[in-house]
Amino acid sequence: MEKARPPSAAEAVNKLKSMRNPRNVAGMARFGINPKNTLGVPIPQVRTLAKKAGKSHSLAQQLWATGIHEARILAALVDEPDKVTEGQMEKWVRGFDSWDVCDQVCSNLFDRTPFAWEKAVEWANRKEEYVKRAGFVMMACLAVHDKQAPDSKFLAFLPLIKKHSTDDRNFVKKAVNWALRQIGKRNPRLRKAALKTAKEIQSIDSKAANWVAADAIRELESRK
Repeated sequence: MEKARPPSAAEAVNKLKSMRNPRNVAGMARFGINPKNTLGVPIPQVRTLAKKAGKSHSLAQQLWATGIHEARILAALVDEPDKVTEGQMEKWVRGFDSWDVCDQVCSNLFDRTPFAWEKAVEWANRKEEYVKRAGFVMMACLAVHDKQAPDSKFLAFLPLIKKHSTDDRNFVKKAVNWALRQIGKRNPRLRKAALKTAKEIQSIDSKAANWVAADAIRELESRK
């Protein structure tokens, strides 16, 4: 049987547009998702379209260039991690304008590239809100997806998490907290180290740091 031809970028975008839902856009905005260039297509439908499209690095580039919210999430789902360059990662991360695009790209593509560990540290130290968020999202995703990584690589993230726990920007502090919790949930040794870091963060005179610590301690101490 002849293999089905993958859709062109125009065909994929037209399919997304056919599923647009303005009511969903309004609901997404209430959760802090940027409504600009957003169609309101639910993620499960975007994933279904990605499965039908298959993997294609060139299609991913074209989809990203449209600037359409869901097309950019689709781009991350169809791209090929081994073909992603450092230049592409820098271009895309600077284009993040919503936390969900940031999280979807990091968790479905960027954390599977050869540059993942390096970029997690580099971006965590950057000032731009979504770039900084991306750094900590990468840490969280690596803790979940990189099953072979040694504990030492995650222990090296903890001082960065502590250092940036005072950033009171909502999308940054939530990512810092996420990274701390996911590292702590990886295994008993890292749980102990993450709890120690959380308690150090708790002593910092910062409302953001106090929230990051309290939420992480609550989850990690509740786990057997």
